[in-house]
Amino acid sequence: MQPAPKTITAAILVIGDEILSGRTKDQNIGFIAEYLTRIGIELREVRVVPDIEEEIVAGVQALSTRYTYLFTTGGIGPTHDDITADCVAKAMGVSIDVDERAVELLLTRMKRSDLNEMRLRMCRIPKGADLILNPISAAPGFKIGNVMVLAGVPRIMQAMLDNVAQTLETGVKIQSVSLDAPLPEGVYAAGLMAIAAQYADVSIGSYPSFGTAGGRNNQIVLRGKDEALLAKASDDVRALIAQLVAERAPS
Repeated sequence: MQPAPKTITAAILVIGDEILSGRTKDQNIGFIAEYLTRIGIELREVRVVPDIEEEIVAGVQALSTRYTYLFTTGGIGPTHDDITADCVAKAMGVSIDVDERAVELLLTRMKRSDLNEMRLRMCRIPKGADLILNPISAAPGFKIGNVMVLAGVPRIMQAMLDNVAQTLETGVKIQSVSLDAPLPEGVYAAGLMAIAAQYADVSIGSYPSFGTAGGRNNQIVLRGKDEALLAKASDDVRALIAQLVAERAPS
């Protein structure tokens, strides 16, 4: 008997007052979620914290312990409120200082005379961390233990994620099937619950939508790792919807 495929999990810690105030609309969570799903890593939790040291440290310690990987976004720029690197170092119990590897990367984009004290803040890297390259603006992120520290700017974050993803362990990719359900949720809810109870290893969700003319075109989405089981569950849902549609058709 073959062992069950390993499940690789992840969390995201979004850092920044601007996210919590609504001034900046987060664009990174959805991108990372889709990216991880494609490569076989299951995103299990997302937490948003302000630029407060104890909140960041607590978030890093909790989430890095609970999941295979933790991705943080935001707070690694040159300004006084960019404190993520120091907080991650504290959470991991290591020292932090200007890293000459990061300095050399910045020097590919600017003269040493332009590398002032505030810009050097972007070169502060926890001891023992590996750099995550940033081909957009050169200032790197870093990986320490199972924590990946990425920029908050979406374009830079995406480039960093591409670079660090090559180093990650991945599991079985989750597949999905989407089925149209042109019925009110209340009509098929009981039948869907019964099917879900039969397929514990398949995630089944119902997502209602309403058209401008008041019409419904709800979707039922099934997700799972076992292709045969997913196909069987999908067939059962199709049969349920077809039966209910037929029962409601005018005679």
